[in-house]
Amino acid sequence: MPLDRYDIRILEELQKDAYINNQELADRIGLTPSPCLRRVKQLEEQGVIAGRAVLLDPDLLGLKLLVLIHISMDKHIPDRFETFETAVEGYPEVLECNLITGQSADYMLKVLVSDMKNYQDFLLKKLTAIPGVSGVHSSFVLSQPVKRNGIPLHHLR
Repeated sequence: MPLDRYDIRILEELQKDAYINNQELADRIGLTPSPCLRRVKQLEEQGVIAGRAVLLDPDLLGLKLLVLIHISMDKHIPDRFETFETAVEGYPEVLECNLITGQSADYMLKVLVSDMKNYQDFLLKKLTAIPGVSGVHSSFVLSQPVKRNGIPLHHLR
């Protein structure tokens, strides 16, 4: 669907602050409030705006250990993959689960826990208990020099 410069600016501003009021949004993008609100509603109806979220600070909430985990599966059959995906979807520690290629692993998980003890419990009691998991390689994030929650829109200009 074609997006014009106003739509793109709306999306950029909402990614910065999902709870900006319509008047402030309209002022920032150079429209009056009524057409701005219509555009936001249209972007929501089209599914371009899929939802709005509150971003929490994991460190302040005691979640200090971010882990990237590469998972290898024993068999590359749909049932194994479905079983794995269903299991990890139920684990609140899993922020992302990506089926990947180009690596010796089949999945990459992004997991957030409070400390090493909780990671060990997650690894031994949950992750390796999933049928088909044959290998687990963990990398611990030391820092995040770049962390974005929004998606890039510069290609739309």
